[in-house]
Amino acid sequence: MKIRVLGAHGSDLLVRGRAGSTICRSVGFLVNDELVIDAGTLASALTLEEQQCVKHILLSHLHLDHIKDIPPLVDNLFGLVDHQVVVSSVPSVIEGLQTHIFNDIVFPNFFDLQGRGNAILRSQSLEATKEARLSNGITVTPVLVNHTVETVGFVIRDDSAAWIYSGDTHHTEEIWEVAARTPNLKGVFIEVSFPDAMMDIAIQSKHLTPTLLVQEYRKIGKPDLPLYVYHMKPTVREAIHQEIGELDIENVTVLKEGQEIEL
Repeated sequence: MKIRVLGAHGSDLLVRGRAGSTICRSVGFLVNDELVIDAGTLASALTLEEQQCVKHILLSHLHLDHIKDIPPLVDNLFGLVDHQVVVSSVPSVIEGLQTHIFNDIVFPNFFDLQGRGNAILRSQSLEATKEARLSNGITVTPVLVNHTVETVGFVIRDDSAAWIYSGDTHHTEEIWEVAARTPNLKGVFIEVSFPDAMMDIAIQSKHLTPTLLVQEYRKIGKPDLPLYVYHMKPTVREAIHQEIGELDIENVTVLKEGQEIEL
């Protein structure tokens, strides 16, 4: 399974440093060129030709930094593709998209434009803990996690590998229990939004810091499992990098835009 990091951060920012400028983009991952996991960065990170290959969008929750590039994607694809883009998540996310975004007020309802059968977007409701088939031989199992709105992480698998995507989360249990018993698990992607010095805001907003990350990762009971960190807030990314580098975890990678991972 090929995973391309479209966005690794918790918001968008152009960061200037000694070595030049770095673009931090909101979270988004492209899997096998067709499946997007969270859509904070999608249209802004892919060429038009690459966008035309997207057939499926998998959403962990409704917060803006995870959905905001769906409208420009459908704007770009309108009239250019003959397939529908399937948007998959738990019912509260699908309903929220149609109520608050694609409501013909904030943005046209591309779930129904030109009639439901011909609309560029099609919704797929997922049920927590129930495996569902997506595109290109990939299956996904949503697992509820602990965030300020209803949020799921995912077990994502194909015939050769499985990996865990945490979604935005604070202390949680079930997804790590699922990870511990998942066969052929090749990696786990866990969010870290704030450094330890901002523990109070991490707790209030139900995110993780490096210290909390260690606590969650160890619940899996697989100390050699590759760990990939994402969702850093750009303004504190350097502090997060430093603290993660000091952790007692051997196989950890802090993700960056444009990185590609093979599992």
